[in-house]
Amino acid sequence: MVIDRAALEAALAGDCPPMERVRYLGLLRRDTEALDEGFKLLPDSPDRRELLLILARVYQRQYRWHDAAVLHEKALRTVRTPDEEAYVRHHIGRRLFDEARFRAAADEFQWAADLYRVAGNLEAVEENRQAMRRALQVHSDERSGGRPAFELS
Repeated sequence: MVIDRAALEAALAGDCPPMERVRYLGLLRRDTEALDEGFKLLPDSPDRRELLLILARVYQRQYRWHDAAVLHEKALRTVRTPDEEAYVRHHIGRRLFDEARFRAAADEFQWAADLYRVAGNLEAVEENRQAMRRALQVHSDERSGGRPAFELS
């Protein structure tokens, strides 16, 4: 991911919506600020799910897997449709992949793909199937004693 730091800093200095401010702080690795501001917004947030996922991502970058998982579970409790659940499941899959829990990540990506299929979002189905295949490939490489694919880059 390429981040235009100057553009994000300019947005933060201007009239930036509160949730986007938390997102931008996280992208700039200003994690303490992102978490502080995000948790203050959480009780009154009109999009609680998205804010929980942003905060979980900040925790992931800090390798705070349990804290991220707790927020993912809270985000799951906000879903009302298959599409919304699929979106959260995709984020859970990304966390599990980051944790090197590749088999579990593949399962979440498959679950998300199935939910997106029910919701009729075919582009997201394919994206999650690709992520699932990648997670399974890394899992297989790791189990076969070969050099894990995530170390090849």
